[in-house]
Amino acid sequence: MGQSIRLFTFRGIAVRMHLTFPLILVWAALQFGVFAGGGWGGASFGILVTLILFSIVILHEFGHSLAAQYYGIEVKQIVILPIGGVAQIAEIPEDPKQEFVIAIAGPAVNFVLAGLFSVVLFLTGAGSLLADLPGLLANFSKMGLGALVGYLFAANLLLGLFNLLPAFPMDGGRILRSFLATRMSYPAATSTAAGIGQALALLMGLWAFLQGDFFLVLVAIFIFSGANQERQLVITRSALADLKVRDAYSRDAVAISPQDPLQRAIELTLAGFQSDFPVCDGTRVVGLLTHSRLVEALTGHGVDRLVGEVMERDFVTIDPDLDLVDAQRVFAETRTDALPVIRSGQFLGLLTNRDLMEIYRLATLTQRSSQALSRAQASR
Repeated sequence: MGQSIRLFTFRGIAVRMHLTFPLILVWAALQFGVFAGGGWGGASFGILVTLILFSIVILHEFGHSLAAQYYGIEVKQIVILPIGGVAQIAEIPEDPKQEFVIAIAGPAVNFVLAGLFSVVLFLTGAGSLLADLPGLLANFSKMGLGALVGYLFAANLLLGLFNLLPAFPMDGGRILRSFLATRMSYPAATSTAAGIGQALALLMGLWAFLQGDFFLVLVAIFIFSGANQERQLVITRSALADLKVRDAYSRDAVAISPQDPLQRAIELTLAGFQSDFPVCDGTRVVGLLTHSRLVEALTGHGVDRLVGEVMERDFVTIDPDLDLVDAQRVFAETRTDALPVIRSGQFLGLLTNRDLMEIYRLATLTQRSSQALSRAQASR
């Protein structure tokens, strides 16, 4: 998520704020300052409580992140969005035990915090606030210190319970999959868990629509979409599991020179199927001219502009022995159209998104044919 600002780093994990995050603070100020009639004091209180709530979200995400680090899994960053937070973990382990621990760690942090705040409430004699949590949450713009602690208790409890819903991308969906994966294959467990999550999202969305709660309708859409994305991700990983970059990249990719005009790239694009070009100075790759970069350059400059003046100089290269699953992750992270394949400094070819999609299609068809053959043999 490139549109974000670094806030701080802990245990090597950068916590970043997405540029759209201030929108939730504006909403909080309007909600408690204007709509609730609280004036400037209510607006300030709404912003404060929202910041406290998202501090809890950060702690929740650190629960996942530290559990992942315990298993030696890289955590790239935590990004805070208006709708919550996300810990960007390099990969979700297919080991059911590890996935369960990583998934449950987030809600566990919230339940521990809720327990601590409940103890504080009882020690300060404000435990009676817990008997009316709906009223507390509805009127917290008029809270004192005791009620604020009660709100923190309720926020942690509800956040923990909400994340246990058995639907992707909620933690409960991953917990459900971890249990199912002990009894069936990982792709089958994912498909089953995703189906349950989508059914739950449909029911939630219908109920929310009938209640006129359109924010909850958006949450239901988010859950339904997240379940489908998780299913597709695992299907892709399963299809590409045994394949390497060397099985997919284009070995006959044409390279161009930094001294070539953009007209050269246009001619090569029109003459064949290649639309992304490595830019080589001899045998050394010095840049990359993707189709999108070419179109962008032509918009502002003429066809006589030199390739070296508009090419991408900051680009990622990959090794031919890299797993295709990892290459797909590189594509997603860099948001590029092509990756030069290099070994020992020598340019070997180009892997494009189109190459990846084509081999995925072929691998999926092969996988389905093998499954159909196995079923046919088993039925004899």
